[in-house]
Amino acid sequence: AIDQSVAKTKLPNSKVAGQATVFIFPDLNTGNNTYKAVQRSSGAIAIGPVLQGLNKPVNDLSRGCLVADIVNTVAITGIQAQEEESK
Repeated sequence: AIDQSVAKTKLPNSKVAGQATVFIFPDLNTGNNTYKAVQRSSGAIAIGPVLQGLNKPVNDLSRGCLVADIVNTVAITGIQAQEEESK
């Protein structure tokens, strides 16, 4: 649970319950729909999806992305490219 009061009832002795910073979804559509709904309804900054495990940095933008989404994705991809060069 991401809500601390719910987490305390489900896992009362857990040190991490209710403190989620990463969410894993069963498929791309579910993840995309959830993150866009939260981003647009709350005004939050959402960066992603961030693709991992590929030979080169590659990230994706949706047709409905905002300018801030493009800037954030370019920054993340640049950081990933620098990390690759330092290996």
